[in-house]
Amino acid sequence: MDQDILLINLLASGLAHCRAVVVEHGGLMSSLFVAGLVGSAGHCVGMCGPFVLAQSVSRLEASPAAEMREFHRLAGGALVPYHLGRMTTYAGLGAAAGALAGGVIDLTGLRWLSAVLLCLAALFFLGYAVRRLGGLLPWLSVGGEGWWSRTIGEAAKPLFGRPVGVRGYALGVALGFLPCGLLYGAIAAAAAGGGALTGALAMIAFALGTVPALVAVGLAGHVAGRQWQFLAARVTPVLLAANAAALSYLAWRMIG
Repeated sequence: MDQDILLINLLASGLAHCRAVVVEHGGLMSSLFVAGLVGSAGHCVGMCGPFVLAQSVSRLEASPAAEMREFHRLAGGALVPYHLGRMTTYAGLGAAAGALAGGVIDLTGLRWLSAVLLCLAALFFLGYAVRRLGGLLPWLSVGGEGWWSRTIGEAAKPLFGRPVGVRGYALGVALGFLPCGLLYGAIAAAAAGGGALTGALAMIAFALGTVPALVAVGLAGHVAGRQWQFLAARVTPVLLAANAAALSYLAWRMIG
């Protein structure tokens, strides 16, 4: 009985701490959610859409036609284990970045480091919003053609055979490490929180923002995804530029 009470108290304390972090850094998390939402519609559909489609097709092919129901099609397109795996990787990266930045700040007293990280994140997002920055700052347009992407692709290839359950989750964890400029910006912003929990929650918010567009591709197919991407291309630059401005404002408040 005492152990149950202790466990309940620990859970309540943990939830209270998480709630306090969310309240304190709500602006940062909201900004990353919006960045994931609009960025995924204009960017992730093209980059990660093929991975989503490959999994959806593989899952549907594994189900006998006689047993196929609408539920199977929806579950195959939603790819819940895959998205949970990506979210796990993003949360881990955010926690590591936040802990590292927080440690540097505590050791050196460089309180302005968080503001610098927010400005860096704003620059990444602005690089996606303004196409011409890709020519002026080529390092913002880091592609997925390097050895790291190939290594991840080779490691994840066997998981595409039957990406369900634990295999689907493991695939999400692996593909969450694919290099992406949008992801770099999110990690920089998450690190600005200066703590492991803040970084993890901020990246979870970003991951949740990326889910709707990828689920739409999984459910409706690549053609619908391309149409969505075409429509999103008209509004994404404006929204990402506004997001960059919001992060810059947060940085200015930290300095001021």
